Amino acid sequence: MNRFPVRGVGLTLVWLIVIADLLLLLWIFLTSLRETGDIFDRPFAPPSAIELGNYANAWTSGGFGAAALSSVMVSVISSVAAVAISAPAAYMLARRRTKVSGAITMSFIMGLGVPGQVLLVPLFVGLAAVDLVDSYTGLILIYVALALPFTVYLLTGFFSGVPMVLEEAASIDGAGPLYMFRRVILPVARGGLITAFLLQFIGAWNETLFAIAFMQSDDKITLPVALVNFVKMQQLNGLDWGTMFAGMCIILAPMVALFAWMGSRIIEGMTVGIGK
Repeated sequence: MNRFPVRGVGLTLVWLIVIADLLLLLWIFLTSLRETGDIFDRPFAPPSAIELGNYANAWTSGGFGAAALSSVMVSVISSVAAVAISAPAAYMLARRRTKVSGAITMSFIMGLGVPGQVLLVPLFVGLAAVDLVDSYTGLILIYVALALPFTVYLLTGFFSGVPMVLEEAASIDGAGPLYMFRRVILPVARGGLITAFLLQFIGAWNETLFAIAFMQSDDKITLPVALVNFVKMQQLNGLDWGTMFAGMCIILAPMVALFAWMGSRIIEGMTVGIGK
């Protein structure tokens, strides 16, 4: 079969999906600038009047301001911790090709297939026993634990691609293992570390299930939970669609900016790291 028509069909489908996604994001943004009545009268029309007050309402009455700070703190700390723990583990697994290291690597790969839902009850019981439910520390520990299998797997591919000659040269110059890892290996694998951090940050930023189950105080909820609570509140008081879409834009804006800025690095990092 001729490859070119197949490639052409594939590219056409990809561009159609991209255009549909961009149109959806544009519609969400335009809807966030409209009143509820205007949205129902003309769902897909441009706004007849710009309602910037929707964002002020979402930020204050919807609790998105405090939730944004909680999301930033939890996402950054859990991402840094996951990469800091995974990097030395992945480096050792990449360099020590033994049966034990192979079994450990396989256990991390098997961890990728465990759905988070089945861990919900055991984690809740365990964290309740040490009084970490409804605390940032407990939620960060969960995010770090959930990120370890994929982060170790991804970074193992990067460290496998680092030439051994660099370590041999550093060893000849008298560098110890710790100094060599910090000053030689980590700078070379910087692209993989940044990719792992960004992927974990995106996952923690968008995570909802564990945040709903473990964070019960209104002043500690994250952005996805704030949106869920806002929708529940509006169902009782009369749904304000413009403010709800403004809340969605507050959640989406950092992710869109992140992909626009670092999208090529994320894709390159995933293909290079997983492909090795």
